[in-house]
Amino acid sequence: MRTAKRTTSRPTSATSSPGPDPRRRPKESPIPTGYRPHRPRPLDRFALHPVPPWASGALVHSVPAHTSHPIKVLWVPNTAPRLPFGRILLRWEPAPEAGWDVTARLGLATTVVPLATWPAAGDDWPRLVRPTLREVTGLCSALTVATAALELANRLADS
Repeated sequence: MRTAKRTTSRPTSATSSPGPDPRRRPKESPIPTGYRPHRPRPLDRFALHPVPPWASGALVHSVPAHTSHPIKVLWVPNTAPRLPFGRILLRWEPAPEAGWDVTARLGLATTVVPLATWPAAGDDWPRLVRPTLREVTGLCSALTVATAALELANRLADS
């Protein structure tokens, strides 16, 4: 003999529910199942979807020289602190007519500045922004090394 499962229903009044669960992603989010925020993902996976509302953009993790290797990014939540020196944050949204409005911001020592904008870029916009991202990350790396060398030289000169 089979017995039916008894279910109890909870009241659905507005006072019993505190609101949407903040841990759940909205259905329109381009975040794949099993996404871990600490693991960089290829930009091409996300480029045809708007930036999720909970993110301020995608932090560029790496820009390989060869075009067959994808640009790797990490989502940055709206609550994240200021962008560190030499890091690039990408943000894109659908353009009014067609394509995507893409912006890049660069973290400097004391502020974050606009780096570039690509209005109404086509669906292949990651390929379009790659040269700029590659060059700026290389320049920031060189500046970091030069600054460290100068600091070391100054310390050695003082001792």
